[in-house]
Amino acid sequence: MAWIDVLGADELTEKGRAVARVDGRQIALFKTERGIFACNNRCPHEGYPLSQGSMAEGCVLTCNWHNWKFDLASGETLVGGDELRRYPVRLRKGRIEIDVTEPPAEVKQQHALASLDEAIDDVDYQRIAREIARLEHHGGDGLDAFRRAIRLTHDRYEFGMSHAYAVAADWLDLRTETDDMALRLVALVEAIAHMADDAEGEERYPFPRGRRRWDADAFAAAIEAEEEPAAVKLIRGALDRPAGELRAVLARAALTHYQDFGHSLIYATKAVRLLELLGREVAEPVLLAYVRGLIYASREDLLPEFRDYAGRLAAWGERDGKVLPFEAASLVGRNARANMATVSAWAADHAPEAIYQVALIAAAQHLQAFDTRVERRTSGKVADNIGWLDFTHAVTFAHALREVATATPDLWPAGLLQLACFIGRNAGYIERDLLGRAPIAEQAGALFRSAVDRLFDHGQGEFIISAHLVKTTLAARAEARAVPAAAGDLAAGLARFLAAPIKRRHSLRTAKQMLAFVAEE
Repeated sequence: MAWIDVLGADELTEKGRAVARVDGRQIALFKTERGIFACNNRCPHEGYPLSQGSMAEGCVLTCNWHNWKFDLASGETLVGGDELRRYPVRLRKGRIEIDVTEPPAEVKQQHALASLDEAIDDVDYQRIAREIARLEHHGGDGLDAFRRAIRLTHDRYEFGMSHAYAVAADWLDLRTETDDMALRLVALVEAIAHMADDAEGEERYPFPRGRRRWDADAFAAAIEAEEEPAAVKLIRGALDRPAGELRAVLARAALTHYQDFGHSLIYATKAVRLLELLGREVAEPVLLAYVRGLIYASREDLLPEFRDYAGRLAAWGERDGKVLPFEAASLVGRNARANMATVSAWAADHAPEAIYQVALIAAAQHLQAFDTRVERRTSGKVADNIGWLDFTHAVTFAHALREVATATPDLWPAGLLQLACFIGRNAGYIERDLLGRAPIAEQAGALFRSAVDRLFDHGQGEFIISAHLVKTTLAARAEARAVPAAAGDLAAGLARFLAAPIKRRHSLRTAKQMLAFVAEE
């Protein structure tokens, strides 16, 4: 123990409270009916001086700034979150001594991680940041907080993996791009707080138990039949498979149908990326959440607009009537059925990689030409409730497609047909006058750098918005590097998206649509 003489007992008796300075720290001392107590003078909430607080009967100290309350005798935080650091006190020869011995670093790290659990349950953004900062300050690894958050939340998403895990992989990649401690903390906090927000108020939805020897065909059959118990047991049997094999397996399942607005493929790449960044100890929770999402994925290829998907995939590369010129303009503004026919016909004469480049440019041009009047209007059908986030999916899907199909080329046909669907589904909501305003490559590079910098202080209140800012920015930047011919259009589309005021609450439109809906019941 390290006892330090800090004050005369008579002085504390006279004043009832005092502040001692020990090795740069301020320690508050209080004389109460139950004895003398010492604690950090800084409130663990926002650092205001507890020596200016109020003392109530029973040794309850209140921080008057935000009403946090601490029982000095038991150490319990009665109102608030974080625990208050207290110090042992003794009287010796009329002097007050306190023990300032620091707990081992490992103890402080474990305490920060345990406190992080409470912060996640409360979706307390500031406290999440404080606990991660404390963890790293005491020599801990911030990624341990990440792993803990995944284990804590993975079975609280009723319908499987959400944007929170997908964008978490992007935030971790962004974290590797900087040495700035504040920016690195932002990446951790944004991702973990998003996980907490998506899990808020949710009960646990336990996964079926058991494990089966890995069988790719059996896994595909279980997903097709929407049999979660079988799929879960099989994926547990694949936890030790190489990342490349897992990515191919998940991507193949995701591309079997045009489904879930492209999330299935996007999430497949992000799930495996999390394993690469965090290690195999998160493989089970991440992959179980992903598999549950596949089970619940909506089958959009059963909708009239996309019903040609299976047939076009079976007849990939066959010409069907007139073949349009091999250029992005042949896809811009045309519906999904027409675009699927076009890219399938192109496959007779062009490599998939070349078709991808043309389709990517078309997707980027749609992003730069979104007619924002569609998002602002207060009338129209529910099916026409289209906004900026819908338009970003073609680019983020394209990025995921290039990643998986480059490694597994036989996935190109399915992926390109689905990319054609994304371009086509947005065709009726563009403003053609906005096309053709792409910057030159040098300007595009500067725009991407500025866009990435802004992500660390995006200012958005909704995690779903910030998630789309992050994943669209990083996808556009990656595809601009991979396909320089698309860089200008990608930069132009991203610039419009980032600058746009996104309308999130459509009060009048919703009221009109629901009145019409009820009237037709």
